[in-house]
Amino acid sequence: MEVAIMGAGISGLTCAITLEKNGITPTIFEKRSSVGDRFVNAEGMFSILNRPARDWIPYISENYNINLKPIDDVDKLFIHSKNEIGTINGKIGYTNVRGRHENSYESQLEKQVKSKINFNSTYEYSELCKNFEHVVLATGDGDYASHLGNYNCNLTCTIKGATVQGNFVTSNPHVWFNYEILPKGYGWLIPFSEKEANLVIAYPDYPDNIRLDLNDIWEKFNNLACKSLDQNLKITDNFEVTRYMMGVCNKAKIDNTYFVGNCFGAISPGLGFGQYTSILTGVYSAFGICGLESYDKLAKPLFENYNHSLVFRRFMESLTDEQMDFQIRNLDNKIIDNLVDIACNRNSSVDLLKLSTPMMRLWNNYKELKN
Repeated sequence: MEVAIMGAGISGLTCAITLEKNGITPTIFEKRSSVGDRFVNAEGMFSILNRPARDWIPYISENYNINLKPIDDVDKLFIHSKNEIGTINGKIGYTNVRGRHENSYESQLEKQVKSKINFNSTYEYSELCKNFEHVVLATGDGDYASHLGNYNCNLTCTIKGATVQGNFVTSNPHVWFNYEILPKGYGWLIPFSEKEANLVIAYPDYPDNIRLDLNDIWEKFNNLACKSLDQNLKITDNFEVTRYMMGVCNKAKIDNTYFVGNCFGAISPGLGFGQYTSILTGVYSAFGICGLESYDKLAKPLFENYNHSLVFRRFMESLTDEQMDFQIRNLDNKIIDNLVDIACNRNSSVDLLKLSTPMMRLWNNYKELKN
């Protein structure tokens, strides 16, 4: 069976590993010169966003033999609003690093792949369709899915980030919701060592935001982060992405083409991370190619999770800074604090995102009617 995988990121490599375990050697095409040949980017993986799986690092190892080592367990998440700071405590997830870093997930997965990766590839999808029985689109964004009329873009985002040096606790990431500085967006700091971290802002490209100056926003946020952490952060590397599409494909599979990773719509609109869905779409597409299970059926819960996350994002965007302060302040309420910590723990089976979606949807509808 001739299988082409277009893209050697998380989903493409995961697909290749799964195919190999089932006796199929795919041909992998990567347009860059190496796996992870892009900026270093630290990410958070929060269990509450990846239900029904509880602790997904051992889950994918035990069920799919995909082995990944994160940077650290997250045992405390600091959430900053305009005037408040709250925390979620417990074993709530992991941090990891992506891109050109020796411990990146891409680098770890490459070591588990036996198939040859054709780097600096100039092959287009149309060429691969003519020469291969199956094509897996794992290109890292929704462009191909969009060009094929199989992508629903819900918003585009501007993203700017930097590698910063300082003193960090690798188990303690930070997230900021301050709409005076980041209108309807957010910022985060995720350490990938005790001396280095990723500092990032992301906000939607709505008309009012497009008129804003990105560098001005970045300077204000950088000053805010330095003040919050009580240290001067030294920037050593930076990156910028504009008009990045956030959406989901309409169909997981069209004929013999499989949409995986960000080509599927792996990125969560809520907080912008999508490692778990990228891995699952890679594994599930391989199962479909091997005739083990239906990719469409396996991917159905992933569509549902995306939609829950989109409702969550709309809910967060609808809040004012004052309302956000109220929410964050209540995280330190003893009763609420304990309930949130339990629900977010990776040993919990509570799907808080799914359970809260109807209420958030009602709020979103109310705000739309009010405006």
